[in-house]
Amino acid sequence: MRPEALLAAWDAARAGAAAGRWGPARTLVFRRANAEPTVLAIADRDARCWAEAVDRGAGLCTLAGLALCLRLLALVEVMGRAEWLIGLFDVTPQGVDLHPALLRAAAGMPLDAGARFDAEELRRLLSRGLPARASA
Repeated sequence: MRPEALLAAWDAARAGAAAGRWGPARTLVFRRANAEPTVLAIADRDARCWAEAVDRGAGLCTLAGLALCLRLLALVEVMGRAEWLIGLFDVTPQGVDLHPALLRAAAGMPLDAGARFDAEELRRLLSRGLPARASA
């Protein structure tokens, strides 16, 4: 997936929220041979807005659209969970500025069984791609 697709979906979701397009609650069921299905509920108002924006753009009925939605939701979730990511993004009234390395990682690394990014794997991946901070 292209990092630009994630950023475009993010911008579309912000525009959708501003227009009050929250979208319906959705349930995704992933069935696997010899295993219990994985059920993901998109019920939170913000998550519904992210999913609605992707559905209006790429379409959740397509594999590409579904992958985009899950990656976008995983990116938002890990940004809220992993405090060490704070220096790699800035949310402003005009939108979000995401470090290119964070976008590249979110576009390329796998999701876990719960459709989340492994925060420690993300940290390892980003530590190889970011220059060290200069000491003052």
